[in-house]
Amino acid sequence: MTKISIAKARRLRTTPYTSRIEKQGLSAYSVYNHMLLPAGFDVSLEESYHHLKEHVQVWDVAGERQVEISGPDSSKLVQLMTCRDLSNTKSGRCYYCPIIDDNAGLINDPVVLKINDHKWWLSIADSDVILFAKGLAIGKKFDVNIVESNVNILAVQGPKSYPLMEKIFGRNITDLKFFDFDYFDFRGVKHLIARSGWSKQGGYEIYVENTNSGLDLYDYLFEVGKEFNVKPGCPNLIERIESALLSYGNDMDNNDNPLECGFDKFVNIDSDVDFLGKVKLIKIKSDGISKKLMGVILDINEINMSESINIKNNQNNIIGEMRSAVYSPTFKKVIGIGMFNKPFWDVGLEFNITIDGVSTKGKICNIPFL
Repeated sequence: MTKISIAKARRLRTTPYTSRIEKQGLSAYSVYNHMLLPAGFDVSLEESYHHLKEHVQVWDVAGERQVEISGPDSSKLVQLMTCRDLSNTKSGRCYYCPIIDDNAGLINDPVVLKINDHKWWLSIADSDVILFAKGLAIGKKFDVNIVESNVNILAVQGPKSYPLMEKIFGRNITDLKFFDFDYFDFRGVKHLIARSGWSKQGGYEIYVENTNSGLDLYDYLFEVGKEFNVKPGCPNLIERIESALLSYGNDMDNNDNPLECGFDKFVNIDSDVDFLGKVKLIKIKSDGISKKLMGVILDINEINMSESINIKNNQNNIIGEMRSAVYSPTFKKVIGIGMFNKPFWDVGLEFNITIDGVSTKGKICNIPFL
């Protein structure tokens, strides 16, 4: 088999941790916000899944870039971008915020960090949110500064992340509540650390601004973490789908609105705040959605998909599409996430799907799976 390499260049950015992680058994990359994102190691996906659920992993997720919006009108701009009411937000907290356009289509679904009243970080999924933000700011003549901050996140995920981080940063870090953040010292350098991460196994995200200190910390996490069976890792597809942690660009995109994706609690159309797409969302809410994300369970035990696959009913009519799927060792079947047209939303409804030319049966279920 021909070995395929990545032609690294300025527009396909490495991370500060790339040289280290490539010596730790890295086997695959994805590209996320024009940056390399580790996507696999020299163990199976299932082995990494079990390790994540039992021990602790360190992830290079520097590709989760920070769009920093600061200045007198920063709060106005951030609010204009999201359908979530941010009027009562507090500094030191993270907020999950769907970003939508004037047609209520999803642009991104970042975690927004309120640094202070005049400074916000949008920790974005894979899309060019910074250009969207700059366009709105120019159009509205907002007094803001918008940059991509040089912040390179290290995620520490898994049940043993708590004793590992406590050993490095002290007991106070275990007092952080979910989606809170604070600053913690490592060898004289303060690091912003949030209790968050793209898994349901618990953990932290370290927002590294001081690169040299971040590299020292990276090494120290593995040194101290030996007693906790620490390993390098990356977001795990099995764990993500079982937990229904949605992926922008895979499970949803600009053709979907937040109500179709189950983000109802983050859609505050009854509040006094104004945001782009509010009028459209009010109409969608009144008329009712015409499609929605649901889970699927298939009667097969393997799958490898890179694009959406149509789902049909017994009358051979298309009723939706499967957008993500993986074999689950918990369910001993392939599970996935699909977007289903109205009225095909009944849990237990059976359907047909053709994968690599082979027809198989499946059924609809609720998400999350676990």
